[in-house]
Amino acid sequence: MSRPTRPDWELTPLEGVGPLRFGMRLAEVAAAVPDLTALRHFRADPSSRETLGVEFASGPAEPAVHAYFVDGRLFCVAADAAHGPQVTLWGRRLTGCVPADLERFLGHAHTCGVVDVSYGPRGNPGADGLGLVVRLQEVAERVVTRPVMVGWAWADRCTDDWEGAIPECEWVGRLWPSAGEPKFWPPPGHATHWGEWQPPF
Repeated sequence: MSRPTRPDWELTPLEGVGPLRFGMRLAEVAAAVPDLTALRHFRADPSSRETLGVEFASGPAEPAVHAYFVDGRLFCVAADAAHGPQVTLWGRRLTGCVPADLERFLGHAHTCGVVDVSYGPRGNPGADGLGLVVRLQEVAERVVTRPVMVGWAWADRCTDDWEGAIPECEWVGRLWPSAGEPKFWPPPGHATHWGEWQPPF
């Protein structure tokens, strides 16, 4: 039995990714991704009861997209490196890439003055002007890239995992329990630090 083809989603910086637009309500998001199933809802940040996470899957136990909502509106999307959509920006794939290759791409855009790339406390590169942070995820015993994207209203300092808007569970992999939920959420991959990666600029 062949596996379904992963969809191609284009990132429109600060506005949306693929069929999703920041500001959508949950019902609108679910309708926009009919090939994905909402597996579970979870509390995404300990400091905000209003921050809801929804895990969409492409198959049984195959998380594809994590969508995050605040006050009922979509503000953040993370594409799973193994099963998520192939997110592209300016023709360059962002999902499931060799970290060094994507870092060079961002570094070139930075040195050319296209975007201002910065690094958060855990060393994750990204650009506030794109509403993009590139995290790492372990897939089949190798580490590849996992793009995390936010809308314009949440992009300020988005690479800063202490002060930015990206939910805490994206950084540390912990799910804050609510009724009927497990206490811990396994992280989307186990690589949460870029470790020895050094900014190329």
